[in-house]
Amino acid sequence: MSRMSALAQLFALIAALLHVLFFLLESLLFAKPNVWSRFGVRSQADAEVVRPMALNQGYYNLFLAIGVIIGVVLSHTDSQTAGIAVAVFGLACMLGASLVLIISNPRLARAALIQGAPPLLALIFVIV
Repeated sequence: MSRMSALAQLFALIAALLHVLFFLLESLLFAKPNVWSRFGVRSQADAEVVRPMALNQGYYNLFLAIGVIIGVVLSHTDSQTAGIAVAVFGLACMLGASLVLIISNPRLARAALIQGAPPLLALIFVIV
């Protein structure tokens, strides 16, 4: 791993931005019916029960996004190898989470694809 290609960086940043969006939906906007209904929650009462878990999950997504962004930034410094390693770790976690999503509920394949395709492409472009 001598450098992170432009395509790897592009897909890594797309993955990070998507995870920031997930954070916004899960942690900051989840109380809105048009948001919690996207997650399959059927009532305000159910949303109140799920909300603490969504808040926590949103922050996990934010932290992964921050890690990937820091990795990409560091890949342009004297800490290039460390930056690539940090980015790869965050991307692998994102990809792993998308695999858990589709395995646990195949009906969420579209969501898993949205979540997992950008980090997968970034990882492929890091390798090639």
